[in-house]
Amino acid sequence: MRRRLLAVLSVGAMVAALAAGVAPASGAAAKGSYRHLDPGGPARFREKVPVNLVFVGYERDQVRKQRFLAGLPSRYQPVNRNRLFYGVTERLGISYSYDYDVTYASSGYERRFFSTLSKLAEPAPLTELQQAYNDQQHNVLEVTDNHHIDAPTVERWLADHPPAGVDTRQNTIFFVNWYGRPDFKFHVYTKTDEPDPDTGFNFGVETQSRKLIAWGGTTPDDEENGLGRLRRVWFYDLSAGPESWTDNWNVDDADLDGDDVPDYRMPPIWEYTKGGFRAPSALSGDLGKVARYVGVNLLFTTSPSYSPSLTPPDLPHTVNIDSNTYEAIPGVNASRRYIKPGLLLQELSELQPTTRFSYDNQDLPLTGQAQQCYDLWLPAQDVPCYPDLDYPAFANLFLFNALNLERTQDDAGRVDYELPNFNYATTNAEESGLLGYADDNYRTGTQSFVFSFVSPAIAENYGLTTTMIHEDGHHLAMSHPHDGYDSQTGVDYEPTGPYYFAWSGDQSNTMMSYIDLNWDFSQFDRDNMNRYMAAAFSHNANRIAADILADPDAGRAADELGTADSLLGAAKAAFRGHRYLAASFLAKGAYDQVRKGARQAGVPVVGSTDGWQVDEPGSDAAAAAKLEDATTIDHLGPRSHRLRD
Repeated sequence: MRRRLLAVLSVGAMVAALAAGVAPASGAAAKGSYRHLDPGGPARFREKVPVNLVFVGYERDQVRKQRFLAGLPSRYQPVNRNRLFYGVTERLGISYSYDYDVTYASSGYERRFFSTLSKLAEPAPLTELQQAYNDQQHNVLEVTDNHHIDAPTVERWLADHPPAGVDTRQNTIFFVNWYGRPDFKFHVYTKTDEPDPDTGFNFGVETQSRKLIAWGGTTPDDEENGLGRLRRVWFYDLSAGPESWTDNWNVDDADLDGDDVPDYRMPPIWEYTKGGFRAPSALSGDLGKVARYVGVNLLFTTSPSYSPSLTPPDLPHTVNIDSNTYEAIPGVNASRRYIKPGLLLQELSELQPTTRFSYDNQDLPLTGQAQQCYDLWLPAQDVPCYPDLDYPAFANLFLFNALNLERTQDDAGRVDYELPNFNYATTNAEESGLLGYADDNYRTGTQSFVFSFVSPAIAENYGLTTTMIHEDGHHLAMSHPHDGYDSQTGVDYEPTGPYYFAWSGDQSNTMMSYIDLNWDFSQFDRDNMNRYMAAAFSHNANRIAADILADPDAGRAADELGTADSLLGAAKAAFRGHRYLAASFLAKGAYDQVRKGARQAGVPVVGSTDGWQVDEPGSDAAAAAKLEDATTIDHLGPRSHRLRD
């Protein structure tokens, strides 16, 4: 954490020095002649992203390089994913291209790596899923024994000992295959050092569903497993398992989630054989699918769940996590028992260092209209509590809290933005089938409120802290690592049907997964958030600059706009150089200069409150119901991965 703080401080000092020392552009700047500031235009950030693809234990004739690369994207433009539900494609102003480098590890490297795995492997009983694999009709072999291998230790070894020419500071996927070697051991990977901070339940120890075939994304300063240095590594091992999370143990059934659509998953490596689950010739394409639809789309260069601009064009620099807990569990003060404010603030601050976060909570009774709207919202009733407003029943919690927002927001004038969290601590919260969700406004797809749920049954495993971190992550922009957007096809996908294998993205060190093995945001999350913020500051600086230049007093802001232009140039250079933290702070510095110019020119900057607006009866917008299976709805009920033992 201290290293992270020092890095932020040094970037901030650099921005201040640039702002103080940059000679503003000539008088032409007042007329709008800029190299990087684009008044009224979008953000324009470009990056050629290096991606290392390393095969360890695979021969060149097993994974054909050209066949593998043929399935990878050449470009990507992130979009605001939630707007897609409303028929709008809103781009962030970021354009990626990719520089793929393929490496087949040498035999010497493979001996060292697999010798390390062998030493780390600890004998363990077969998992229930390995036994279930053995009990099928069409499995090609029997899993005879099992071993546990610590996943973070393997990630650290790969990060510190890459093959020659591979720079693990760049995005790197290690595709691992131990099977077929004389020292092979059946194995699964584990992570067992982060129990739930509120309940102490340890998913890595207590549940067999959290035995892994992949892992990565750990930050340098992760409290439990920090790599010490910046690395961007994810490994994926089809010779591990079979396992639960991607259901690759099941080689008998086509449809796994009951929607009558075959679910595409990658079987254990030994099933790529004549008469097996999949033909050997499919392996190259399958690993290419994992690289594209998991590595590139969901980990390395993702699209945000919501716009990172919370109240455009007036972007907040200070955000209060305004926690409001409806206390309805007899004898339990849920806000005191199930929320760790320090952990919540620490994780959000590490994710978005351009923002200063604070926290407060007030307890509320669940009575009257609040109780009625909650009860009618539950699936057993599913009845609108404001029928005249033309909103769906699922919007009940949004409507009640939006219409009564003044009673909960209490930091006006002290912070720029209050992020409204509403926690429902009830005896029947599990009946909703949800742990929480980051809601929108049911009109335009703008983020609105965060809802989290706890009950005595839920609290056997989860408190509120981790749900709040996860849902606030959504509200601030983060997507899951198991669903996302494919830019070249324009498809937004979830882990079902042809993309079922995308569940493997959860096997990474991110709070945004469902796998419940850690409570931190990954290095990939941090990279993407810093990119998002750079684009958000740039875009909104452009918006405000256009208003300034349209004002008769625009000349008063000439120096500030010129300085902003130079800072944006530095931000774009940092972005191209993969220095995302610097890019976000430099873009923030440019935005702050434009805001200063607006003040000097007397141009008002008013932030949007679109997320909390409620439409009048009969409005067409109000009738647009958000899909209840949207990617910011975090399920706990039947068929949820989180309920797996």
